[in-house]
Amino acid sequence: MRHLFALLLTIAAVMVGTYVLMDPEDAALDNAARARAPGQFVMLEDGLTHFEIAGADSGRPVVFAAGFSVPAYIWDPLYSTLADSGFRVVRYDYFGRGWSDRPEREYTQDLFVRQLAQLLDSLGIPGPVDLAGLSFGGAVITSFADRHPDRVGSIVYVDPAFVAPGMARPRHRSALAWNLHMVFGGGTDEIATGQTEDFLHPEHYPDWVDRYREQQQFRGTRAAIRASHLGIAASESQIPQLRRIGESGRPVLLVWGRQDRILPIAGSDSVLAAIPQTVFVPVDSAGHLPHIEQPDTVAAQVIRFLRSVRD
Repeated sequence: MRHLFALLLTIAAVMVGTYVLMDPEDAALDNAARARAPGQFVMLEDGLTHFEIAGADSGRPVVFAAGFSVPAYIWDPLYSTLADSGFRVVRYDYFGRGWSDRPEREYTQDLFVRQLAQLLDSLGIPGPVDLAGLSFGGAVITSFADRHPDRVGSIVYVDPAFVAPGMARPRHRSALAWNLHMVFGGGTDEIATGQTEDFLHPEHYPDWVDRYREQQQFRGTRAAIRASHLGIAASESQIPQLRRIGESGRPVLLVWGRQDRILPIAGSDSVLAAIPQTVFVPVDSAGHLPHIEQPDTVAAQVIRFLRSVRD
């Protein structure tokens, strides 16, 4: 029995050692790491938030909410184009992504709405602002507009996703199984390489996966992603929120790539039904990120829309 126990301890030690060696999350997201990040940081209630701000100081703010897991750079190049066109633009990393903290919280809409509200407060922007939400960012800005209607002027949806019960869940229910899959089962690499599915022509963006992998080195990233899946799965349907936006008459622009394989363009029907005042712009030759694959077309439409609702 002693020999068996010693053998089991040895096996366990080897497994733990192998796990530590293979774990891609081997870096602390500290001041030294953040020294190479662009933009600025602000301490909010739930942790440090990374953000960038550009454009004319006098311009009405346009705030960009990113997708599910790709950091704020996912808004390239629309962010830069709007800044150059006289708008005051803000983009930021959600908690658990990019250069922002990975707090141990429930990653629900409450967290993301609170983060956005406090970020705007810290910047001295009480409202109204124009909100742009990409994919999961559509869910975030919808919840924000529903809870803070006086702080929102107009909404721009780009291939939006909206939360509903059971729509997202980690592949493995337990945290242990999730971590083992991410480290030993290639899950971390699958998430990174899977980001190319957002494009109709991923070969045009050879550095996309490497850019994504940068955040995966920081401890707490995969836990935050798992927590975000659980938060979505436990959420109520956002259809009532969309209907209230429709009833408010708030201006809404909906941009959608015709060749989106992640969220097919047929999903636009539910948005148009709930928000009849929506200006709908389908974008040809574009997948889930039409503002990147067809930047001139999307930028022109967004600028035209934003200027029209301010006149």
